[in-house]
This record gives sequence, C-alpha cells and structure tokens, in this order.
Amino acid sequence: MDNRLNSQREHARRGFSISHQKVVLEIDFAGSLWGYTEITIVPTISELRTILLHSRQCTIHSVHVGSHEAEFIHHDSLANLSVGSSNEAPDCHRHPELKRKVYSALQENDDGELSIAIPKEVPLKPSGSVGVIFNDMSTPEPQTPGPQGPMGQTVAEFSPIVVKIVYSLRNPVDGIQFVLPTNSNPYRVPHAYTTPSSADSARCWVPCIDNLWEKCTWEFEFVVPRYLEERQPMEDEPDDTIPTVVVCSGDLVEQVAHPYNSNKTIFLFSQAVLTSVQHIAFAAGPFHLHTIPADASADDTTSGSSQPLMYGFCLPGQESFLTTSTSTLRSAMSFYMNEFGSYPFGSYKIVFVDELPTQRFDSSTLTLATVDLLHGEDAIEQAVETRQVLSHALACQWVGINIQPKTWSDLWLVNGLAAYINGLFLKKLFGNNEYRFRLRKDMDRCMEWDNGSMPPICQPQLLDPPDSRVLPFINLKAPLVLHILDRRLGKSGTSLGLSRILPKLFLSAISGEMQNNCLSTHAFLRMCRKVSGVDPRSFAEQWIYGSGCPAFAISASFNRKKMAVEISMRQECTAYLANENDEIAKILLKPVQFFEGTMTIRIHEADGTPYEHVLDIRSPFKRYEVPFNTKYKRVRRNTKRYLARQAAAQAAAEGDTEAAEAMGMVDMGFGLEVWEKESERENWRVADWTEEDEGVMSGATYEWIRMDADFEWIAKLSFEQPDFMWVSQLQRDRDVVAQLEAVHALARQPTAIVSSTLTKTVLVSNYHYRIRCEAALALVNCSIRKLDFLGLFHLFKLFLRYCYDSDEPKKDLFAHTYVPKPNDFSDLSEYFVRKSLVNAIASIRFEDGKSPSVVRQFLIDQLRYNDNTANPYSDAFYICTVISAAACSAVSTAPPERGELLPTEIRTHHTAEDKELLDQTRSEVERYRSMDRLIPSFHNIVTIAALEFHMVIGVANVAPSSPNLFFPLTREGNYIPVRIAAFDGLFLTKWFTPPIMKYVLSVIANDPSRVVQRTVARNACQSLALLAQMGEMKSNLKDHESLLIEEDGSHPEKSKESKKTELDAMIKVLRKDREVGKNEVLREFVMPIALAPDVDHEVRWCMLKLADLLIRPVEEQPPTVRIHIPITPVTEVAPSLPTPKIAVKPPVPPAAARIIKSGGPPKSPVIAPPKLKLPANAASSDGPRSAISRGGTPKASVPPAKIALPPTSASAVSKGKNKKPPKPTSTKPAHVPKAQSSGMSPQDVILCRSALRKLMSNKHATLFKKPVDPIRDQAPNYFDVIKNPMDLSTMSAKIDNGLYKDRFQFQADFRLMIQNCKTYNQVGTYVHNQAIHFETFFEKQWTIMSKTLESKAQAQSVREIAPPAPRQRPPVPVAKFSPPPQSAPAASNPSRPAIKLKLGGPQNQSQQTQPSEGPKIKISKSANSSRSDAPPPKPSHKKKQKEVVNKRDPTPDLVPDVDAPPPYIDDGSHDLYQEVLAIEREKDEKKRQRSAQERALVNGPSSKRKKDDIEEDDILALAQPSKKERPSPAGSSSTTTSERAVAPAPAPKAKPAQDRSASRTPSDAPRPSLKGKEKESTPSTASTPVPSKPKKPAIQATPINEKKCKDLLKMLQKSPDAVIFLRPVNPELDGCPTYYDEIKHPMDLGTMNQKLNDGRYSTMEDFRKDMELMISNCRQFNPPGTPPVLSADALEKLFKKEWPKAMERKLTWSEKRGLQGIMNALVKEPISFVFREPVDPVLLGIPTYFEVINRKDARDLRTIRTKLDQDKYDSVEAFEADITLMIKNAIVFNGADSEVGSIAAQVRDRVQELMVNWKSGGTKKRKDGEKTSSQPSKKAKLS
Repeated sequence: MDNRLNSQREHARRGFSISHQKVVLEIDFAGSLWGYTEITIVPTISELRTILLHSRQCTIHSVHVGSHEAEFIHHDSLANLSVGSSNEAPDCHRHPELKRKVYSALQENDDGELSIAIPKEVPLKPSGSVGVIFNDMSTPEPQTPGPQGPMGQTVAEFSPIVVKIVYSLRNPVDGIQFVLPTNSNPYRVPHAYTTPSSADSARCWVPCIDNLWEKCTWEFEFVVPRYLEERQPMEDEPDDTIPTVVVCSGDLVEQVAHPYNSNKTIFLFSQAVLTSVQHIAFAAGPFHLHTIPADASADDTTSGSSQPLMYGFCLPGQESFLTTSTSTLRSAMSFYMNEFGSYPFGSYKIVFVDELPTQRFDSSTLTLATVDLLHGEDAIEQAVETRQVLSHALACQWVGINIQPKTWSDLWLVNGLAAYINGLFLKKLFGNNEYRFRLRKDMDRCMEWDNGSMPPICQPQLLDPPDSRVLPFINLKAPLVLHILDRRLGKSGTSLGLSRILPKLFLSAISGEMQNNCLSTHAFLRMCRKVSGVDPRSFAEQWIYGSGCPAFAISASFNRKKMAVEISMRQECTAYLANENDEIAKILLKPVQFFEGTMTIRIHEADGTPYEHVLDIRSPFKRYEVPFNTKYKRVRRNTKRYLARQAAAQAAAEGDTEAAEAMGMVDMGFGLEVWEKESERENWRVADWTEEDEGVMSGATYEWIRMDADFEWIAKLSFEQPDFMWVSQLQRDRDVVAQLEAVHALARQPTAIVSSTLTKTVLVSNYHYRIRCEAALALVNCSIRKLDFLGLFHLFKLFLRYCYDSDEPKKDLFAHTYVPKPNDFSDLSEYFVRKSLVNAIASIRFEDGKSPSVVRQFLIDQLRYNDNTANPYSDAFYICTVISAAACSAVSTAPPERGELLPTEIRTHHTAEDKELLDQTRSEVERYRSMDRLIPSFHNIVTIAALEFHMVIGVANVAPSSPNLFFPLTREGNYIPVRIAAFDGLFLTKWFTPPIMKYVLSVIANDPSRVVQRTVARNACQSLALLAQMGEMKSNLKDHESLLIEEDGSHPEKSKESKKTELDAMIKVLRKDREVGKNEVLREFVMPIALAPDVDHEVRWCMLKLADLLIRPVEEQPPTVRIHIPITPVTEVAPSLPTPKIAVKPPVPPAAARIIKSGGPPKSPVIAPPKLKLPANAASSDGPRSAISRGGTPKASVPPAKIALPPTSASAVSKGKNKKPPKPTSTKPAHVPKAQSSGMSPQDVILCRSALRKLMSNKHATLFKKPVDPIRDQAPNYFDVIKNPMDLSTMSAKIDNGLYKDRFQFQADFRLMIQNCKTYNQVGTYVHNQAIHFETFFEKQWTIMSKTLESKAQAQSVREIAPPAPRQRPPVPVAKFSPPPQSAPAASNPSRPAIKLKLGGPQNQSQQTQPSEGPKIKISKSANSSRSDAPPPKPSHKKKQKEVVNKRDPTPDLVPDVDAPPPYIDDGSHDLYQEVLAIEREKDEKKRQRSAQERALVNGPSSKRKKDDIEEDDILALAQPSKKERPSPAGSSSTTTSERAVAPAPAPKAKPAQDRSASRTPSDAPRPSLKGKEKESTPSTASTPVPSKPKKPAIQATPINEKKCKDLLKMLQKSPDAVIFLRPVNPELDGCPTYYDEIKHPMDLGTMNQKLNDGRYSTMEDFRKDMELMISNCRQFNPPGTPPVLSADALEKLFKKEWPKAMERKLTWSEKRGLQGIMNALVKEPISFVFREPVDPVLLGIPTYFEVINRKDARDLRTIRTKLDQDKYDSVEAFEADITLMIKNAIVFNGADSEVGSIAAQVRDRVQELMVNWKSGGTKKRKDGEKTSSQPSKKAKLS
C-alpha cells in the first residue's frame, strides 16, 4: 500500500494534519516547567468535532481553539493503573492482570490522551486548495513502496486552526530529565534536558502528535534564570559565574533579556525544516560553550563561511575534556560534505549531559551525549571510542534524522547507511587496515548471531518496530550487507558502487524529490539498478529479505595433466539447517537454503605472480577447474626465482627495506638481529624447516591461494592448505584480512615452526598492530606440553622487551622475576601489543585446566612493580587488563563435572602454593582499589576491574564471595558505573535475603539515577537464572528424568521441548525456594512498585517479569474483548437511520446480521467519538457504531424493547425450580430463551454452542475469529470480492440472538465462511491451507455430534408412544434435571420418564411404566434394556429378583424443591423389568468372579489380603493414599474418592440412564452389581452396609535412599550450627574428658556419612534414629541453654523441615516410563476411543451422568495420563486402581452387555495383558537397578 494511502487513512481517522507548532516554556531547575504550545492544525474533513493529541504527565490548565476556550478531557491510562479494589493491598498473584492492563493502557494511549472539543464558534472553512500539504507535511504511517500517484492531492483542505494549550509539568518521570544536587552529590551542576527514556517520551513534555512520520515546522521560546546562583541586584557580575544556556533543535534566532525580570533570559529558536517531534530536543543549564573551528585544510567549496557552524557544550569543570573529545568532528563534517553532499541543516550542536540513559540521543541539529564520552589528552581507548560514536552521531544527521525509514521494516537501511558512511570516515581517520580488520571482526560476530535464531534484516510484513533483541543484530548486519553490495555493484556494474548512489540519494532528500524524506528498501534498490545497471533483486532476496550466512568448505588440488587447479566448493547455510524441520520458522525467519553469486579467488603462482579468477556459484556443490598460467617445467627448473629471493633477502639484511618491498616481500624476517645471528636464534629457540619440508615446498606449484579476495561475502570459509603456504600468505600478502586468516589458520596447526613464525610476526613492526596482537593470542595454542610450552617461552621472551634485563646471559624464563620498566605508551602499537601479550600469557593452561604458577606470579609482578610516573598517557586501562588477566589465571578452565562448581562441592585440589598466589593477587588488587579511591582513575575503571576480579573468583568458588565487599559501593554517591558493577557482584551472591532484597527494591523504586534503576531491575531478573543454574537454589526435581525422556525414541517430540522443560523446571525451583519465591519482602513490594504512577516504564516491565518468574499467577477468567473508543468531551447524537425490521419480527435475516457483525467499512467517514449521549429514541438508530457499547462488547442492533413473541412450542421446559407440580391443563406459554426465538430446538442450540466452543479453541481458528478488517488485514478489496462475509464471532452472535432456525443454518454459515476464505485467497497460500484444515476439523466434529443427536432423538421418539396410564399412584420425588424439550406442544398431563425395553427384537418396542416400587430400585446398570439386541428374560430368575426387591425399604425419602410427577400408572411391565435386572445381576456376578481371579493372577503372591477382605473403597483409596478409608453412608448413591477426575464418554445409547436416575431416591443403597472386580458376599449385605472396622496398616520400613540422605547430610553440614557435629567428639581436644562415661552410643554427622558410604544403613528409619541419637546425646551431656544445645535445636529444626522431603515417595523412573509406555500403547489402539477424553454430559446429551457417577470418581485416559506425568501416583497399584475405576464407571453407567460395556471389558483385558507383559519383562531390572526406590505395600499406602 502506497505511503499516500496510509497518510489518507491516518488523516481520515484523525481528521487533521499539523503544519506548525510553537512551544513556549519556562524552566525553574527545581523539577518544574510551565508554559504553552500553539499547534496549527489543518482540518481535512468537514465533520471534524474532536481533536485528539498525545500528552502524558502534563497538567493541562486551559485549551483555546481559534481564540475560543474549548472543553477538553485529559486521560492518561498509564497513570491510572490498579489491580483489585482501592481499599486493599494489591495481590502479588494478580500480576498477569496488571500486565494486560499495561498493554491495554499503551494501546489506548496510541489514539491520544488529550481530547479537545472544537467550539461551535470555530467554523471549518474550506481553503479552496487541494491537499498538497497533506502529503508533504505528514506521512503518519509508512508503507511498502508502490506506484507514486497524485492520490493525496485530491483531498480538499480547510482553513488552519490554532490550538493553544497551557500546561505545566512537575517532577516528570519520562521525557524530561532534571539533574539536581542531592545529599550524596551536593556539588552536582543542575541542568535539564529531553531524554529518550521511553518510546513515547516526546508526548511527556509537550502536547503533540507523537508520530515519527508527522512532521511540521517549529518555533521555540525558553525562559530560564540568567544565573542559577542567587545574586544581588547591584552586584557586579563575577568572572567565574556561568550564565544559563539553552541549546535546542533548530537555529538560534536571538537571546534577549526578559522584559519584566532582569534575572531571566529568553532564548528563541526556529526550525524551518519539517521535523518530527521525536527528533526535537533541548538542554538547559550553565553549559560551557566551545566553538568548533572551521577546517582550514578543506576545499574552497566547503571552507570558510560555507561550512556549517558547529558547537560543543559541557558542564562546568569539563572544559579541558571538551576540546579534546570533539577534535575530529570538523574533519568528519568536511568528509561527509565532500563525499555525500551538503549538510541538510544550518548548524550542529553537541551537548554532554549527565544521567543520560543511553549513550547518546540524536535529534535535528542537536546531539545529546553522555559525559562518559569525554576524555583527556592522556586517554587511548576512550579516545578511539569517542571518535567513533561522535562521528556516527554526525552521520545520523544525513540519514536517520533528515532521511527516515518509510516503514519500520526499512529501519535497517537507514541505520545501515549511517553506519556505512561512518565506517568510510573511520577508514580515512584510522586507515584502510583498521577498517578492513573491523569489517572482518564484524562479519565473524554476524555469523555467530545469524545461526537460525535471527530474522531477516528487512521484514516487509511486520508493521511494528523491531524489538530490543533483534535491533543490535540489524545494526550489525546492515552495514556489512551494504559493503558487499558496494563491492558487487562496483565489480558488475558500470558505476563505482555506492559512492555514486549515495550522493544522489542525499541530494534527492535535500531537494525535496524524496517523498516526505522517507526512504524505502524498494526505492533504494531501484536507484541502485538505475545508476549501476545491475539488477539487485537476487541479492536482496538472499541478503536483505532472507536470513542466514553461508559456510563454504573448500579444497584445492593441482592437476598436472590438465595444468589446472581443481577447486571443490561445498556450501551450507547453518540458519536453514537449524530450521529445516520447522515450517513455521522457515516462513517467519526465511532462512536462505543456498546463496548465489560470484567469488573471486587469487592464486599466487610459483613465480610470485597473483592471478585472479572469478567462480560463479550456482549450486551447493561444484568442482571448478581454474587454469594455471605458469608452465610446469618452469616451476620445476626455475632458478631465477630462487636467486631473486636470495638477493632480496640480502638487501633486507643490509637494511634496504625498499628493496625487500620491491620484491613484494613485506616481511620475511630478514633484517631482524634475533633472526640472523645464530646465538640469538638459539636463545629464542627459533625452529627451521626440515629438509623434508624444504622438499615439499620446492615441489609446490603455487605459493598460496586466497579465497574471496575481494571481500564480497559474509561467509565462513573453511579452506585447508599446508602450513608453509599459510606462512607465505602471512609474510607476503599485504592485505590485513589475508594476514588475519593466515594467523588463525596457523593457530590451528601448533608446531615449532608456527610458534617461531608467530613470534616473528609480533616482533616485526611493519605488520599492522592488530595482526601483531592476534599473533600474540595465537601463541597460546603453541603453549602445549607436546612442544614443551614453546609458545609460553616465546611470549615471555617477547614481554622481556618491556622489562629490565637480567644479569644472567641464559636465564630460565620460567623462573624469572619480570620487573617492568617505567611505562611509556607513546608508541600506541606497542601499547596494544603489550596488552595482548598479558592476555595471552594469562590464557595458558595445563592439561588439568590450571594456570601455571609462573604465569600467576608474572601477573602479580606486573601489578606490584608497575610504574607510570613518567608516562604521558594514563595506565588505567592497562592496569584493568592485568587485573582481568589475573582473575582469568586464577580460574581453572577444565570443563567441570555435573555439579562440580556448586557451593556444596568446592574444589579440593588447591594446593598451598595456589592459596599463597591467590592471596598475593587479592592483596595487590585491593591495593589498586584503595589507590583508585584516593586518586580516581578515568571513570573509576580500576575499581570496576577490581570488583569484576572478585566476581570471577567468587563465581568459580576459588574464594568465598560475600556481599559485604560489594554492598558499600552500591550506595548513592559512588560513580554510576561503579554502582552498577557493585550491584552485579551483589547479585552473584545470595542477595535475596530479606534485608538485602528490601534494599534492592528500594533502589529500584526510589534511586535518583534512572540508569541505576533500570540496570538493577534488569539484572535482578537475570541473576536469578544464573543463581539457579549455579546451584544456589537447590532443585527438588530429578533432572535426569527429563534428560532420559528426551532420549526416548518413542517420544521424538519431547526432544524439541527439552529447553522448555528445563526452563519450566528452573521456574518451579525459583517459585518453591523459601528465600526467593516465598520471600515476603518481594511479595509485599513488587506490585506497589509496578503500580506506582511515577515508576520508570522499563522498571515496571522488569518488576512484572520478576513477578512472572517467582510468583504463581492466580487463575482467572479470560478478559473480555473490548473495543477502545478515544475519550471526547463532545456530546453527539448519531444520525437517525430507519429502524431495522429485524428488531420486530424474528428471525433476523443473515444479511442484517452481517451488517452488524462483519466489521465492514462504513459508507461514510465515521467521526463520531465515544461517550455518545444518545436520547432514548435513538438507541436503535446509531448505525454501525451504535452496536458497540462503552464496555466494548459488540451487540446486535435489536431494540431494547421487550417484544412479546408468540408461543412457538412447549419445547421450553421448566428448569425444575417450581415448588408445585405443573398443572396439566395450563395454557400459559412458557418462557422461550432468546437463542430459541426463531424455532431452534434446545438440542440444536446446545449442539451449535458446543461446536462453536470447539471451533474457537482449535489451533486453525485464529484467522476466523473476528470479521475481516480491510485495513488491519491488508485486504482493501475484500468486500468487493466477498459479498456475504462471515466469521465465528458473527455466528456466535447469531446463536445468542436466535437468528438460526435449526442447526443446519449454523452449518451453512460455517461453510459460507470457509468458501469465502477459499474464494479470496489463492490455492496454496497459508490462509487457504488453514481454511482446509479448519473445514476438515469441523466436518469430523459435526458428523459425530449430529449422529449423537440423531440417536438421542430416536430414543426419545420411542418413549413418546407410551399408552395412557390406567391408574394413579401417589407422587414420588424425581431427580433435579430438565428433560430434553420436545418438538411438539406439552401434553396436558405430562408423565415422568419411562423405562424402555426392547424384548425379542424391534417388534417388541413399547413404553413401560414402573410400579410404585420403581423409585426404590437402583437401575443404573440396566442401560442395555433399551437395546434391541438385549437377551430375553429368563423366567427362572423372576422369583429371585422379587425377593431382592421386597427386602428394600418401601418408604421413600422425600426431597424438597423437587417437582412431583403425575400419578403413577402400572401397566404390568414392572415384573418383566425386574426379570431383566436379575439376568444382568447374574452376568455381572460371573464377570466379577472372573475379574477377581485374573487380578489375583496378575498381582501374584505380593497381594497379602484375602479376596473376601477386598472392598471397593480399598481399591479406590489407592488412587489417593493420603485420605483414610471411610464407610459410605447408607443413602449414598455412588462411590466416592477424594480425587478429581473425569469419566469416559458413554455410548449414545446411554439415554435410558437418565430415565432410570429419575426414579432413584437418595435412600437407595448401592447395589451389589455396582462393585467392579471385587467379590461380594450377598446382595443384601450391600443394601444395608455396615461400617467396617478400621484396619491397622502394616508398619513397613522404607528402604534407604542414599542419594537423598547424602543430599540431606550435605545441607546439614553446610549449616553454621553443624560445626560441632561434623566429627566425633574428642574428649581431650574438646575439653570433655567424661563424655564417653556418660554417652555410651556416640554419633556425629561424619560417622553417619561414613555409614552411608559403607552401606550400613538398610532403611530410612535407621538413618533418622542415628540423627535423633546425635541430638539426644548433645542434650544429655550439655545443660539446657548452652551453645551446643542451641545448635542442636537449630539443627534438629532444619532436619525436621527437610526430612519429609527425603521421605517423599513416588514412582521410580523406570516404573513411570513403563506406565507411560502402557498408556501410549493403549491410546493408539482403536478400542480405547471411548475412554480417551473426559465425559461432556451436555455434548453427549446425558445430563444425569454425574448423578450416577460421582464427579470426583470420574476417570478417563487423559486424566490418568496427566496424573501420571505430574507424579500424582506413588505406586503402580494406585495407577491400576484408577484404570479399574474408569472401567467400572463405564460398566455402571452403560451396563455390562451394552456396547460401551463390551468395549470396557476389552480395554480391561488389554490393560491386564499390557501390565502382565511389563511386569514380567521389567521385574528383574527393577529389582537389580532400583532397590533404593522400592514402593511400599498397599496397606502402607492406605495409612
């Protein structure tokens, strides 16, 4: 969509644009500012009534529109956040609610917080012009490039209106930063400036349109005190008083004295260039001004007056730093103007301020930078960084401020161009070698990041700005992509690459050719094609719109026959391989599978001539034949080359470097005295090539091969060639990148020759210093025992140049004391090489990972003897390097075993020498920290390095870490970087103790430094993950379980979830930790901080993240979807529309429903704001907007009047709440629910709503939940193609409003929705595929539900043909449920549900009624009596059944609040029905006996109980062993357990159970046939149950769990109170000679640990007895109240707290895995389909299910699997009990002979078979491998 279209849409929504804004402010430097702003708006619609502006934090005093006072509403949603009621403390568990409210508030604020009503006195007069300004002045929303047309010019405009807003600001949080003196910093200079503290910071200091693409001209007027110090009126102005200065975006017009107050000054600024408010900034304070002089060496075109004015500003006391820091800005300005055209503004200012949250803030003509960038003349590293940062800030004035991205997806281009042209300036400033070296390093970093987790740098489909995680990657890769684009355009095209394109680009922006100065990727590529003639589309698809970087594996060989070099090249893309199996990631991240292009290789042949060849890469693998130019015979017999090299070597040895360079030999090592004299060569241990090597070298056909010689690929090149070729490339190739590749290749081949070559590279100063540093670091790889640590020797030898010489001629360098000479850093190259040598020496390790002691002593000597008295440069950074190296050498690099670095398992192999060296190092570091406190270094970097030293050794457990070291430095008054480093150290200790946690939270909430607040809040969240990973918080979870599950081949999907599982486990550990997740301080303060109105926005998000990590969220209902309508003070009445006919006569036509719910575009611009005050008669005529309530819930446009509908039928059945039975002759129509107002039956309503719920929850439903919005969904012509739109929300509204006659209309609407989707979207697109999947899901579910409903209807129709009842009986109570409504009118005398019997086939179907005894009989097992395949009753059992019936109590228990049915009439079917029940009981009895026998076979001899003693409650109790067995009361109608579960879905034929349940009374006792597999004595015993005697559980000892006991012992030993219990009592040493006379059985923790190791504990109880013995011994020997007894009490308390955790029992890993395998096998089998999901009584039409089966007794396979995965079972028997209960429930409800009953029997047999196979196969393995995790018996579980 074109940018103009977006502008039109934005202005049509807003109704105006801005042409000019004036801001007048007075600043008092005490935290307040006040003034007004005048905004000139240009209306674009005649219906404009409300002006919406952005304004946060400001207090609006008055608003005038066109000189008339206007009404306004100012509502900031972020300032009114709350959770819960106002009179109670916020609940910390409700943090998700607060998070959603923050998101909602941000979304609401996007429309504008300030709503201004245009007074009636202000007319909207057309100006008579078209919208030229409309396009030029504002592009509120950027867009993808498209055809440039004059569409924006067709909009008529109106006369401008001036809106004046008077406002003030007091103690702002965002937007404005007041830096004021505090008690800790009393001498801080007060100043104020605009700050980019948040994304919406601009609206926080001035009312505006806070949009990057809304531009206008500006005018500023600032009133400030003339001086910030109090002065007498007649006092002469002192020389040292600095006046207050205001620096603002734009050009200074004038500075005048205040006309009424001589102590104030007025500064006037003007910005004539159209600028966004987000690029406006100012700073005010007593700044020192430095005018940056013009460049005298510049060309005539840019010298003198033509050069723009440049100024630098800093705070008092930093004047000397300002001149040095800004010394290169003028040369940068001259370079940019010469290369890329004129400066787009009039002047440039840079102001250095304090407390800036970012490194700098770029705005139009002004840059605010942090004072940390200032440096003196003695700085080295900081000078390099400052020059890079400031030159980049100046480059952003060309592209970034003047030129902006057209869409957020084009941000890469703007940021990349700024970094690219900045790199070109740095190339001129630092040299080409430095530029290419940085490019190579940036490419390496880019390839590390772009490994499959990063998106493309340009994603046109995304409309939001990139997040903070991706933006640094985009800023890194973008200039690299532009670099390789420049190389390819320059090679392939006719131009000079980007050097021809960029000047044209910047010229188009200054001249106005570029629309709104917005640059798009498409326009840039089009310009590249136009200028260079090269089509960059394939390049863009790979490098711009795709992600990933290629990796090349290259090999080369010489073919003597063909006289060619054969090069094999294979390409892979790591990003594509990482996402190869993830289709979603491939769509979102777009990894490139194969990169095409050309690569230049350079072959340096034997005669020394380089030949370039271009390889065309068009396939992932190809073998290239590159012709060889030097003839083979010349190679073999050419002696001229050898003689030439000898001559050059001789010339170089004589000092003639020009001769050496003329031969192309930059460095061959000749001319170095150490390489020429034999004695020195021996002294340096220089290695020479062997004769064999010389032979191989003489036979080589070429010197070396260079891949990608022109630097055209961001790629990883793996190219192997012999080491002597790499040596030749290092010594003879002038390109710094080639030398770097050679150094890295040689580092991978450590030999004596390589070590000597790298040493020579460090010595020769002709190399670039970066290469020398890399060579020094590469020597670490040669410091191995195989080479006798030759690399370390060479490093020491190299460092000796900076030390005093020794008197010994042949000294042992490994025992030498290295006393450095006084520092002299005048030679910067030698300075950086020296630092690299220190780092390299510190990186050397033995095989065990420890650093040699000579290395650590060397670093101590460098700290001890450092002398910087005569050095013109600061040595602070050098000292930091040595301190960091000392910390590195103190830590072992050997990969630790699992848990080795945990605090409970500190390394024990530290020797006395290690301890002595560490103590010396710590003392030296502390000495430097003390010196830095007295004589501060630059930004206190030495103190920061010392703190980092203590952090490193503390994390590695080399030395104890204590918060006492870091805590004092975290306080206010220390330098901010020092405070941040101290907090980092504090966070690596146990900072979550309540006092420190309270202090940290107070700093986060109240610290005056925003940088400290944000850093502490951010690091507090990150430190918890570090501490959990380091083992500071003990995990109770078994990590090996998840790892082993991850390796299971039967669950490949779990390997993808391993990271998520690990993250969930870590969060669980944090939440359960008593000091972290249960921390009362955190729970008390985290929500108040997040809810505070003045909290920093980043701090609020960090607090929410912290709460999300540590506090379990409360479960709540999903929030209601609300439509936000901006606030407005205008009271408007919607235009009157004809009353829709659908409001009077149902049903409503589908077309009308579509108009209400489809969300289609309005016919005319809708300007009506919210808060509409409608008259009563206009409620139904509000058009599309009136259907939206204030709460945001869509409503159908049906009038609110209650319309009496004619009675449709008697299908609306009473809900069972009437106290009296219904009158048979009643003719009063029943209430009809609204959903049935069109005649839809209740069954259809239930079915449609159930289907809609399933559809809404389906994963493919995302695109179909809401109506299509052509703007939001980027489908502008949708309603031109689709005339009848439909979506799920519209279907839901139609159900609720009764617009469907039957379920088939619902089905038709769904198919219409799918057809619309298929019609509009092409085949194969994502949306089209989603529609197909969604349709398949619906048809499957619809078929199942329709069949269920049809079966139910058939059963209901059979019951409707019952004959009239011949006689009446007294009424009996029925169950509380509503029978399904009938389609026919209600009968005059409705009867209660009857029992259906199908005897002998379908011809025997007749309705039977029950005698008076019917309600007393439990008939829930007789569901099969309604089936046609039920066997006929046997007369021989009739008498038996009657006897059972006669034993029941004939008196029913009457239940109040139940409708009494009409009189009961017996037609003689009762006896026949009892016979059927008797037949079923007999069959059930046989099956129970058979099941009991099978169970005995399965359990074997391990089951100790007799069959007669097995009760139903015993089996069910296994599912919940913590609850004791209780006898069921006599009136219970179902078996209960304490577990919440869900039952399997019964068959559709289960409808008769509803009828039978209606005749059951609460007095019915459980029938014997309800017992599952258990054996019963007689049916009569079940009818009157006798409470069984409580069984005393058998006491069984728990086998010892050595791991848990060892963990418990370690925890106890770690306690400070366990010191006296760690070893046995020594009567002499401990001063208690009579101890063993009184204590006969001594015990201590050490003895217990030894017994554990020796395996002398057999049970957990034995271990506990020893612990109790130790405690009792202590109390027996020592008097009460003494320290030993107090320690014993504390230790006992800790033991009792941790002992239950050690005694926790659950399934062993192998048992859990085995049962999971059984569940997987069972679910895959077709017979388990009935039991896979929980029962849904509404969906299946069996509302009485949970009356027959208690809800908490319900079981199904999903519920059982969930309990199994969550370790809810502590034994296999408990698992089997749940399976048995599930099968029993199905048989109880459906009957043993029903279809579900037979399936249940099959499932039961299959489960038993699987259990037998598993137990027989795994018994031996469990016995052998898991003796320590054996499970207790059933009786022990029942206790």
